[in-house]
Amino acid sequence: VFRDRRRLVKALAAGPILLPSAAALLGGAADARAANPPPAKDPTADLYPAAQNMRYRLDRPVSDEKLVTTYNNFYEYGSQKEISDEAQQLKTRPWMVTFDGMVEKKKTVDVDTLIRAMKLEERLYRHRCVEAWSMAVPWSGFPMADLVKYANPTGSAKYVVMQTFQDPSMAPGQKQFWYPWPYLEGLTMAEATNELALIGTGLYGKPMPKQNGAPIRLVVPWKYGFKSIKSIVRFTFTDKRP
Repeated sequence: VFRDRRRLVKALAAGPILLPSAAALLGGAADARAANPPPAKDPTADLYPAAQNMRYRLDRPVSDEKLVTTYNNFYEYGSQKEISDEAQQLKTRPWMVTFDGMVEKKKTVDVDTLIRAMKLEERLYRHRCVEAWSMAVPWSGFPMADLVKYANPTGSAKYVVMQTFQDPSMAPGQKQFWYPWPYLEGLTMAEATNELALIGTGLYGKPMPKQNGAPIRLVVPWKYGFKSIKSIVRFTFTDKRP
């Protein structure tokens, strides 16, 4: 409708002769709204803003929200940084998370059940990149150590492997041949239980945006950014280095 506004106004001004054309334009707008309904409210929205953990605060202001939510890597949606619009194709509900491998009992849970089982907090983290940019980000989430306890791995587990979703129908980048999808990342158990390791569920006092890795992602600020895997669907505990 915005792009066709001048044509629409001309059609309306032309009077009854062109009323069918104007009606068609208005009908097209209705069809577009039906095909692209407004995003549904996040089921965990009532949990935000989370209380800030003052142990993790900064000596500088946080970065502008617009920058943090529009300057992103997400190769499932393209190899450039400006993928925030493309990433809106990501469907984050229903979303199931599996815990398997060397665990006392394999389980698959709904992501909202998982998030509500944890105590959320806000932490301010600094991120520096070899590409020469830096950001200060107010993450919401819970310690990865709590997730490890929730998974209940056996004492023999040495690593945790994390896997993102795989669905080329909503992630066109996964149709590319240059990466063996789905994306995998790994941490040692010591890294996974480090106090800085965070399972991110939100940003700026709101649920996690799709382009930033909704509905849950890893945040490990002492490592390169690619280690902080996005949109996780599986945690596998193993004694084999991934």
